[in-house]
Amino acid sequence: MSGSINDYTIMESLFFTQRMMQLSKALWKVIEKDWQQWIKPYDLNINEHHILWITYYLKDAPISEIAKLGVMHVSTAFNFSKKLENQGYLQFSKKENDMRNTYIQLTKKGEELLLTIFKNYEPLQNSVFKGALPLHELYGKFPEFIEMSAIVRSIYGDDFMEVFEYSFDNIEKDSLNWKE
Repeated sequence: MSGSINDYTIMESLFFTQRMMQLSKALWKVIEKDWQQWIKPYDLNINEHHILWITYYLKDAPISEIAKLGVMHVSTAFNFSKKLENQGYLQFSKKENDMRNTYIQLTKKGEELLLTIFKNYEPLQNSVFKGALPLHELYGKFPEFIEMSAIVRSIYGDDFMEVFEYSFDNIEKDSLNWKE
């Protein structure tokens, strides 16, 4: 669904794109720093943690699905998953009815690591969370993601957003297991 040139001006398009680029870069920089600090004690990088997280919620997923939801190339997802397998956190398998795809599952050791990471999350160590607190105090809730989700849906498609929403539904259901 692309709009016609009559729906917006080139300048509106340019300014929107530039604002989105600048804000996304600024936000990603702090998110990346916070994420790296959170997982540093566990000797993981962001891709490895993301793969563990996605695998936890998708359970038995093909590597291609992990790559898609993790917004990474399949070879990147495969290589980091292999490293995690060598550390005992993941296991690879093939399905008899689907020998072309490689599936990954968390091992018990991988699940224990991920739950430990979740349990040790400290909200006030997260800059984005702290940045959103004034909005929470003012409105009684955190910002909604509806507009950002609509943009991502338009770029990556309905399948991506369905898996994304499914994984976060599972996060909410499983959150009772994180804190004992």
